[in-house]
Amino acid sequence: MKRPDWFLLGMGLAVALAWLAPGPGAKGGSLHPELLNKLGVSLIFFLHGLTLSFAALRAGAQNWRLHLLVQACTFVLCPLLGVLLLASVGRQLSVELRTGLFFLCALPSTVSSSVALTATAKGNVPAAVFNATLSSLLGVLLTPLWLSVVLGAAGRALPIASVILDLCQWLVLPLLIGQLLRPLFGAFATRHRARLSVLDRLTILLLVYTSFCDSVQDGVWHAGGSALLVSALASIAILAVVMLSVWHTSRALGFAPADRIVALFCGSKKTLASGVPMARLIFGADPGLAIILLPIMIYHPLQLIVGGWLAGRFARTTSAQAVADRA
Repeated sequence: MKRPDWFLLGMGLAVALAWLAPGPGAKGGSLHPELLNKLGVSLIFFLHGLTLSFAALRAGAQNWRLHLLVQACTFVLCPLLGVLLLASVGRQLSVELRTGLFFLCALPSTVSSSVALTATAKGNVPAAVFNATLSSLLGVLLTPLWLSVVLGAAGRALPIASVILDLCQWLVLPLLIGQLLRPLFGAFATRHRARLSVLDRLTILLLVYTSFCDSVQDGVWHAGGSALLVSALASIAILAVVMLSVWHTSRALGFAPADRIVALFCGSKKTLASGVPMARLIFGADPGLAIILLPIMIYHPLQLIVGGWLAGRFARTTSAQAVADRA
């Protein structure tokens, strides 16, 4: 029996710790979250840059039709679904939950899980690496732009220039520094990739903890049960619509099976690893930050469960086809 993912258990423990001891991670607390969060964000993206293979990016950069489909799903289809969702619920939900639902839709794709699932499903791994990385970089600009347009129309202004500057300073710059240092430390990063991944995930859990501390202290969670239910239902609906749309579109465009797998996994994923740091930078010490993060925290395990099942199914189908071809 497969053991549960310790990172998913860690998210639950981080939230529980915020409930039991919110003081250290809240604004003005002993952990100094105003500085700690930005340093944590920088560390995460520095490690991404250090472990990112430029050769793999170059190998996957050729198929522009596939890349266009994936990025359109991530930054056009998903945000438009978010707009439709907000229009359908009106003002029945809290401002924080509406913001969180759209924030989920506007986020870029994941890197690690998209590539891992594509590899498991025997898809086009270089193309998955290229698309996931491109999505992360585009998200620095397109995610806050979408938020500015939609939240601004709803009366919640976003200082777009300062937000993008912050994202470039604390996300893109550490990523570039990590990439520049890769000739010196790339071999070390490759040998210790598993340990660096643990450090990356522990840093994310720290950001989850500090994100929930202010909301607990300010009593934001008086309607927590309904927020959980709405986030879960919305996450299921968004994932189903996007997966079905991208799969049938890629097949209609005549993509090879290996490329359709890339489109499915990269086009439907949303990043928790970048989403939590981006939320900390975009929304700052907003006491409703925990509610804003709730949809992506539910979407994350959901996409892994569904993606893992599909990846296993694709792998078995590909293996059976290979055996039939050799017979």
